[in-house]
Amino acid sequence: MRSGRLVFPGRRTGASLVATPLSGDRERRSRSGDRQAGPPTMAETEENGRRSVTDSGSLRGTTDSLADGESSFGSDSEINGFANTDKYGFTGGSQQSSGDSAQDIPPEVLRQRELKWLDMLNHWDTWMQKRNKKVKLRCQKGIPPSLRGRAWLYLSGAKVKKEQNKGKFEELDAQPGDPKWMDVIEKDLHRQFPFHEMFMSRGGHGQKDLYRVLKAYTIYQPEEGYCQAQAPIAAVLLMHLPAEDAFWGLVQICEKFLPGYYSAGLEAIQLDGEILFSLLRHVSPQAYRHLEKHEITPVLYMTEWFMCAFSRTLPWASVLRVWDMFFCEGVKIIFRVGLVLLKKMLGSQEKRKSCQGQYETIERLRAIDPHYMQEAVLVREVLEVSLSEQDIEKEHQAQLKRWKEIRGELKYKSPPRMHGAWAIMAAEPPSQQDLQQTPTIIQPPQDDKEVPKQKDNKKKASLRKKKTPKEIPNPYALPSDPEPLLKVSALQESNLSVSSAEQDTYL
Repeated sequence: MRSGRLVFPGRRTGASLVATPLSGDRERRSRSGDRQAGPPTMAETEENGRRSVTDSGSLRGTTDSLADGESSFGSDSEINGFANTDKYGFTGGSQQSSGDSAQDIPPEVLRQRELKWLDMLNHWDTWMQKRNKKVKLRCQKGIPPSLRGRAWLYLSGAKVKKEQNKGKFEELDAQPGDPKWMDVIEKDLHRQFPFHEMFMSRGGHGQKDLYRVLKAYTIYQPEEGYCQAQAPIAAVLLMHLPAEDAFWGLVQICEKFLPGYYSAGLEAIQLDGEILFSLLRHVSPQAYRHLEKHEITPVLYMTEWFMCAFSRTLPWASVLRVWDMFFCEGVKIIFRVGLVLLKKMLGSQEKRKSCQGQYETIERLRAIDPHYMQEAVLVREVLEVSLSEQDIEKEHQAQLKRWKEIRGELKYKSPPRMHGAWAIMAAEPPSQQDLQQTPTIIQPPQDDKEVPKQKDNKKKASLRKKKTPKEIPNPYALPSDPEPLLKVSALQESNLSVSSAEQDTYL
C-alpha cells in the first residue's frame, strides 16, 4: 500500500478512536483474551461526533506503519511457550482449530475422494470441458488436504501459466527489486499468520519464501507494486505450494480472480463494495436499510474480507473450504460469504436493536458470531445464496455507470474478471504438455535395485523368493491401475504395512 495505513476500527479510549495497523493484532489479542480484530477500515477522523472517511489511497502504503524494534510472536523466545499444534499448523491464535469444531472426514471417504481427484487431475482438460458441474460439486464438498495445493494450481490456471513461463520466476527471484517495496515487504513478513508454524520464526523458511514471492510480483507487475493485502494471500498459497507455484497462484488471483484489487487507488475494491451493498438489498433488505440508515459505507466493513479473501476473518477450516470454491467458481463465492455474514449479523430485529449507531454496527461486524463462521454452517449458507456470475456482471455494469456519473472515469482500468476455473480455461486453452503432472516423489522400481554378484546367486535368489510375501494389489491404486481396491480386512491380513503401500500413492 502506497501511502498512509490500512487500519482497523480501533478501540475507544475516552472520546477518541484509536486506529491500529493491519498486522498480527487479531492473533495477539486473542492470546491475551482481548476482543478479536475484524474488518479493516479506511483511515478515519472524527468531526462533530461523526466519523468521515479519508481518501481511499490511505489503504495503500505502510512504509512507516511498524515502529523500529517492534517485537513479533515469531521470535524464538516466544515460540518456546507453545506446545500444541493443530492439524493445520497453528500453535495458537483465533484460527487454531479445536478438536470439537473440526469437521473430520472418515478415512475411507477421504481415500475415495483422493482417488476421484487424482483421476480428475490426470485428465483435467476432459473433466473441465465435459464434466465441469461434477468438478464444482467436488470443490463444494472440499478438496482432500493431500491434493489441495495441486488442485488449486490447476483450478486457478497457475499450472498452465507456470509452464508457459518456464524460468521466469527464477529470473525475477534473482533480481534485487525496488528498495521502496522491499523495505515495506520486510516489515510485513512477521505479521502474516504469526501463530502458524511456517511463519513463526523471523528469517525462517516461510518468511523467506514469502519475501521471494512478494518481491517477484513487484518486479513482474511494477505498475502495481506491493499491497499489504497481497501478503496473507501469498502466505496461504505458500502453506500448500512451493514458492514458484505460489507466485503464479498469486499472479492468477491478482490478474484473473480479483483484478484491480491491489492497484493504486483501490477503485476495484470500492466498486465491488457498492456491488455488494446493492446485492444485499435483495438478500437481506433489513440489513441493507440498517446500513443505509447509519450511512455505513461498504469499505468500512468489507475491505479486508474481500482483499484477503476472508483468510484473516474466518476459522481456518472455513477459509480452506471457501478457497476451494473460490478457485473453482470465482469471485461470486467471496460475494456470497460477505452477504451471508451481513445477513446473519444484521438480518434479525434483535441484532439490529443492539446496534443503535454506526460504531456499534461496525463493532458487530468485527465480532462475528463464531457459530455462523463454522465450516458446515457457513458452507451450507453460502450454497443457498442465489447469486450467479450474470448477477454480478449486471450489477457491475450498473455500478460502473453510476461511478462515472459521480466520479468520472476510472483512473485504473483493470482487465476483465474471470469467473472461476472454467472461464480461465476457456479464455486460455491449455495444451496437454501444460497440464502434465510432474511427480514430486520418484521411487525406483523394485527390479532395478542392484544385487551383488556372488557365486551362490541361485541359492540366494531362492531364499529371497521364499521370504517375499504374496503379492497383493496396491490398496491405494491410481485410477489407471487395473486392480480394484482391497477391503480393509485384506490389508490387515497381509504382511505389508500401510506406510509401505502408500509410498508411491501420489506419483
